[in-house]
Amino acid sequence: MFAEGFSIEDYQDFKVLTIKNPWPKSEHTFRYALISKEMAPKITLNKDDYDGILITPIEKIVVTSTTHIPGLELLNVENTLIGFPGTDYVSSEKTRTLIDNGTIRELGKNESINTEVLLELRPEVVIGFGIDGNNKTFDNIQKAGIPVIFNGEWIEASPLAKAEWIKVFGALYNKKKEADAIFETIASDYTKAKAIAQQATSQPTVLSGAMHKDIWYLPSGTSSEAILLKDANTNYLYSDTSEKGSLSLSFETVFEKAKDADIWISPSFYPSLEALEKANAHYTKFKAFKTGQMYSFVSTTGATGGVSYFEMGMARPDLVLKDLIKVCHPELMEDYEPYFFKKLN
Repeated sequence: MFAEGFSIEDYQDFKVLTIKNPWPKSEHTFRYALISKEMAPKITLNKDDYDGILITPIEKIVVTSTTHIPGLELLNVENTLIGFPGTDYVSSEKTRTLIDNGTIRELGKNESINTEVLLELRPEVVIGFGIDGNNKTFDNIQKAGIPVIFNGEWIEASPLAKAEWIKVFGALYNKKKEADAIFETIASDYTKAKAIAQQATSQPTVLSGAMHKDIWYLPSGTSSEAILLKDANTNYLYSDTSEKGSLSLSFETVFEKAKDADIWISPSFYPSLEALEKANAHYTKFKAFKTGQMYSFVSTTGATGGVSYFEMGMARPDLVLKDLIKVCHPELMEDYEPYFFKKLN
């Protein structure tokens, strides 16, 4: 198993889903009992032993991050989704159809979910995520008797560990076999793509990120972005850094080290070379800008502007890796059409 943040134990009459440390520096462990509909009338569990007791398969769910949507769609249970905060951010056509026909209700913003509407919908479970464990909204939802499961996929160390969280959805919907098979396929495709990348005869140097106010944010060498760049057989210029989270550097420091980088990946939210130049004329001094070797995922969006990478990138690292190989070693993936990354115009 790649993921470290959850485990699923099978007892004779029910399962226990354990979620460990679902946000940075968290020392919390949450336990949920999952009982199938058939077994529910036959067993009694002590509520005090669990953070939630759920009857499976789930029929009504609320999720709170676009990264949770693929877990539902890959298992073909998106029709159980009844509410979401910030529906415009959803890019998938399948789920957008359910939003457009009113099956999925808008729940306001993530920081301040409309609890009134949520309680009116009475979901059996809410899939949340915690930045630091302080979330009054989730506290109120739990007080109303609706279990909140904290999804910690985003703090997992590796791309495949993040993708493995589909197994949590598999447990909630009694679809263990399907979830296992989906993950095995993703992991296998990822490994095959990584092997293709190893055939490259050279390693392009890669820069990432851009300035926000006066700070250049870019992935640390321990991040899943850096792991993807390594597996794509590139020389990511900051691969030897070990900070948790992203690096915060000055423009001068980055320019000195990366002005001659061959490729510039994900220059923040800038959709074009023109937008980058407008934001800071100094960007034009980088070799990758001059040669047009700049690639981003921000232009691959759904009908209402939701960025597909933010929704699906975590669930499908195999596609992200193939995109990066296509960008960095186009000769190895001649017939492949990138899914997320496009060249900046």
